[in-house]
Amino acid sequence: MDNFVLVPSDNGVWYGIFPALAAAGFTHGISARLGGVSGEPYDSLNLGLHTADESSKVLENRRRFAHAVSIDLSRAVAAEQVHGNKVAVVTEEQAGSGAAIYGDAVPGVDALVTNCVRLPLMLFFADCVPIIIADPVRRVAAISHAGWQGTVAGIATRTVEVMAETFQTAPQDCIAAVGPSIGPCCYEVDAPVIDKLREFLPDWETVVTAGARPDRWQLNLWEANRLQLVAAGLQARHIHTAGVCTCCNDRLFFSHRAGRGKTGRLGAVIEL
Repeated sequence: MDNFVLVPSDNGVWYGIFPALAAAGFTHGISARLGGVSGEPYDSLNLGLHTADESSKVLENRRRFAHAVSIDLSRAVAAEQVHGNKVAVVTEEQAGSGAAIYGDAVPGVDALVTNCVRLPLMLFFADCVPIIIADPVRRVAAISHAGWQGTVAGIATRTVEVMAETFQTAPQDCIAAVGPSIGPCCYEVDAPVIDKLREFLPDWETVVTAGARPDRWQLNLWEANRLQLVAAGLQARHIHTAGVCTCCNDRLFFSHRAGRGKTGRLGAVIEL
């Protein structure tokens, strides 16, 4: 786990960082589920306003996480997250969108990109893959939400493309981090998912193994997104995978599968 390190804050919140991103000067963090105020099944640092948790508790949890990672929550920008591949370029005018009200989040997108300083980009997860991408040369930050649908739709690739189109990012300059999410050990999928993989991912056979049951496969979303980032032009040595399965480690991280659909959301954030 040298790629990803869990650290405690002075307010009891635990969160993970990628040393490579920190060394490049990017403020960032991925929350664990410890140090919040929510009760079961959202215990305790649930950051998802779109859950059935009390919004006042979620907002307190967001304030605690923001303090831990040293960002201004009032300026944080969130996305609706619809399991697609649309990317929004975020400007100062959108500061605070979705920070306190889910309905105010940037609509219809699953990735955010900005070159604005101290404008935190924050997304929320419970088994889907957080992908943080940083360009230390052009000073651009991005974050993507990649469930299986977003993965086969190429959300990671599209995020890099938008960085290049909008801010002239050179992919080979980028640093990427693939955060805690459901691992190949726990992510069993069925034939319809495999059919989509065949359709959209040329290397689909390299990211699946036979499951324990007939017509079931174990899907490696970490590797599927890593391969997309390499294909988009990132250097393999600049892609850092946490390798932490949220389902295996549901005492530390929220997991939709382990919680059978009733769970909170961890947060991932990056800021220039």
